[in-house]
Amino acid sequence: MTSAEPHLKFERDGNVVVLTMNNPRRRNALTPSMIALMAQAWDEIDANPDIRAAILTGEGSSYCVGGDLADGWMVRGSSGATPQPERKSAGSVITDGLLLTRSLATPLIAAVNGACLGGGCEMLQQTDIRIAEEHAVFGLPEARWGLIAGAGSTVRLKRQIPYTKAMEMILTGEPLTAAEAYHFGLVGHVVPSGGSLEKAREIAAKVSANGPLAVRNAKASIVASGWLDEDAARQIEQRFVVEVMRSADAKEGLAAFSEKRAPRYTGR
Repeated sequence: MTSAEPHLKFERDGNVVVLTMNNPRRRNALTPSMIALMAQAWDEIDANPDIRAAILTGEGSSYCVGGDLADGWMVRGSSGATPQPERKSAGSVITDGLLLTRSLATPLIAAVNGACLGGGCEMLQQTDIRIAEEHAVFGLPEARWGLIAGAGSTVRLKRQIPYTKAMEMILTGEPLTAAEAYHFGLVGHVVPSGGSLEKAREIAAKVSANGPLAVRNAKASIVASGWLDEDAARQIEQRFVVEVMRSADAKEGLAAFSEKRAPRYTGR
């Protein structure tokens, strides 16, 4: 996949893809064309079994400051997005690209290299593993401008960090520092400035070295079971467990353990 500047960079390195939001003059503010390219990228990543992990980051000194308010497309609507042939509308491309209406089947790692605000922070809540550089900030300032953090935050954020802190972020618009985001569990790692992508690649390499069917099914089970009660969640989990335990990868992993060698997984 190729993309024109300034929108989105798609770079493949073995089993790992790095997606870079590329609108640095606007601090990687989201445009309809960028989001449409992201929707296309998610499809491409999930359709390729050789891609075992994806990293999302930003170009320059910011991660993503959300929708481009100066452009005004968020208020006008999403008509600026170009629908893909298999999609029903430009609106569905927008919600899909922002990860509002989908969860990526492939593990998704955020390398937060700077300001992560608005829609950038909302997309962050759909990533699986999160690394923040020490100068990064996280915020949902929409209410300050008469808007609502409605790309999933009013549903997801209270499930990922303490309820009262989620309410404070959404209702006041005040940001969290990287240290605070780590303290409240919004991110899993804080690294020195300039080190987020390196750390993300390190984690992606570990993920992609594992059994791909096991990794995808483990993520699918976590997402599908959500916040269901334990009995209902266990029933969902068992469906994914059975598929993995019957796989050639499971047999290969056990054989490799017994033979004290590295496993050779095929994803089957």
